[in-house]
Amino acid sequence: MREPLPFGARLARAVVMAAIGGVSLIALAQQPPPAEQATPAVSPDAEQTPPQPTFRTGIDFVRVDAIVTDGDGNPVLDLEPGDFEVYEDGELQQIETFRVVEVTGQLAPGEQAPRRIRTTYDEETEASRDDVRVFVLYMDDYHVRRSNSMSVRVPLREFITNQVGPRDLLGMMYPLTPLSEVRLTRNHEAILRAVDRFEGRKWDYEPHNEFEYRYANYPTETVERIRNEVSLSGIRGLAIHLGGLREGRKSIIVVGEGYTNTLPPQLRRAVASDPMTNNRDLFDPFAGQNNPYEDTMRFFGETELMSDLQRVYDAANRNNASLYMLDPRGLTAFEFDMDVSINFQTDSQYLRSTQDTLRVLAEQTDGRAIVNQNDLAAGLQQMVQDSSAYYLIGYTSSAAPSDGRFHEIDVRTTRRGITVRARRGYWALTAEARTAATAPKGVTESSSDVMTALATLARPARGRTIETWVGTERAENGKTRVAFVWSPSPRIPGQDRREEASGVSLIASGSTGSPYFRGDVRNPPGSGAPGGPQRVEFEVDPGALTLRLAVEGRGGEQIDRDVQNLTVPDFTAPEVALSTPVVLRAGNALEFRQLREDAAPVPAAGREFRRTDRLLIRVDAYGPGGSTPTVSATLLNRAGEPMSELPVTPVADADGRVQIDLPLASLSPSEYLIEIVASAPDGQTKELIAFKLTS
Repeated sequence: MREPLPFGARLARAVVMAAIGGVSLIALAQQPPPAEQATPAVSPDAEQTPPQPTFRTGIDFVRVDAIVTDGDGNPVLDLEPGDFEVYEDGELQQIETFRVVEVTGQLAPGEQAPRRIRTTYDEETEASRDDVRVFVLYMDDYHVRRSNSMSVRVPLREFITNQVGPRDLLGMMYPLTPLSEVRLTRNHEAILRAVDRFEGRKWDYEPHNEFEYRYANYPTETVERIRNEVSLSGIRGLAIHLGGLREGRKSIIVVGEGYTNTLPPQLRRAVASDPMTNNRDLFDPFAGQNNPYEDTMRFFGETELMSDLQRVYDAANRNNASLYMLDPRGLTAFEFDMDVSINFQTDSQYLRSTQDTLRVLAEQTDGRAIVNQNDLAAGLQQMVQDSSAYYLIGYTSSAAPSDGRFHEIDVRTTRRGITVRARRGYWALTAEARTAATAPKGVTESSSDVMTALATLARPARGRTIETWVGTERAENGKTRVAFVWSPSPRIPGQDRREEASGVSLIASGSTGSPYFRGDVRNPPGSGAPGGPQRVEFEVDPGALTLRLAVEGRGGEQIDRDVQNLTVPDFTAPEVALSTPVVLRAGNALEFRQLREDAAPVPAAGREFRRTDRLLIRVDAYGPGGSTPTVSATLLNRAGEPMSELPVTPVADADGRVQIDLPLASLSPSEYLIEIVASAPDGQTKELIAFKLTS
């Protein structure tokens, strides 16, 4: 088994801590979910819920399943607790619970039909049972050719029909399926029908939904990278979602042909969705061969991809989900179709590279790579065997770590001639998370701050035509710089709002009534329609500030007005202070790079975001006497409980300014907070940013 690849995993850390906080991941756009569940011919009154097994629990209690096989791959189930040794970070642990699990998925003679999955509660209850196997098909249509998607339907149908039992839970997900719509079910016929509708879209760049239209005019390589990000984040999300349903083994069957961040010159187009885009290398089979530039680009592309893969298998390991990578290409010698003029050497390189990505994900999660073989059914059968016989071992960590770091688990056996496979380890809680988990619940000053921050997300009873944001930061000569940003409000479902805001007249005045600013803040001239957020900046004295707004429609008429009373902070005071955090929103990788390089981008006025978005938060920290405080950031759930520490990095050429990178693909629809803390020897201060994530 390969050792973990040496790449950083800051995002993976955030993902697993989200799982600790009880958060499920979602994908962003709509794909057809499995059909509705059929009702078995069993009366609800006749259902009997078997008693649930009782497990030892606790913050420091660790539970791990171990698969033990002989030299022929057959399960070994006659071991006793004394035959095992469990090490955490090299230290031998005391085994406290031990159980052999044998699952067939079948009903015993005379046994009643298993519980129907009608609600989320049913799903969670049945998935948590150790006598139930969980299989989820991840149909990566972005990385499967249409012809291969049709051929792979046959082994998948055979797997569901012949190897999945009536007790087993099945699910299906596409890269763009929201996890809120992924349901584990015993209605296997519905999954079969969904398999029959599976169509691959590899190399097909015609947009099918609103999300894909956003990048349809990007170059093919950019589109491939976006597709990779969507697909891999979907796998991460699914692993964490399943980890929240059960701690035991989960099997994810990823149907895909591997991943690559680069394309050969023959497949590059300036506009991915336009097949008529001119490509001078289209008919040159040797384009790019022995080209140092191409080799360098491919090297860095693969390096970045390996880092992305690590985030996937880290999340899968932490949530005890094994990835079975099913390559529908079967036994093949070519990666590209015959109608593409690519030489054999380049073709072979890409084929090996994509197959290796499948092997890495499988081997690093104790799954299996069903790659380069025509008998896909054999690999699926081995997956079922892995989920059918294993040992459940539990121990209380002797170190009781509270460092928020990954701690390796090594399960060994004293018997010779057998192989043990188990999860690689777990991420410990931070000291703050441990305190929060064990502290008695009650209303505290902190929870009051959380409620105040969340209250900013509430919509007014009367729908506003614009969203506004006001930020403050230190200026020269004791002044404070105020930034005012507005953008059109998103439409509220069920409400018909015909007015469209095209500009805002703003008057900003202090306690004396003298205006600091008077003028219009409008969309760019000639835009013809409401655009993105608009900004104006001005300097004021610390103290009271009143903003009077008049919103104009497209015809110049006044359609809304508002008055906002604020208190402008004094950043010259001898205490630790933070500027108003600036939240920047990027819809794709290109926009994110542009925001990161922009010294003064326009902040997002609203606080509702989607899974496709990636946030970049910038804030200035001020310390007494010109000192620079230390800044940390934590993602909180809506109860104010810590979920994960967020990476904080300094902004170049800006003393005291830091930025926080937060991709939203790892969060489910809900309300969240970002807690930013600035600490110095003379004191501490914090800011809470509340935001809402929609699908």
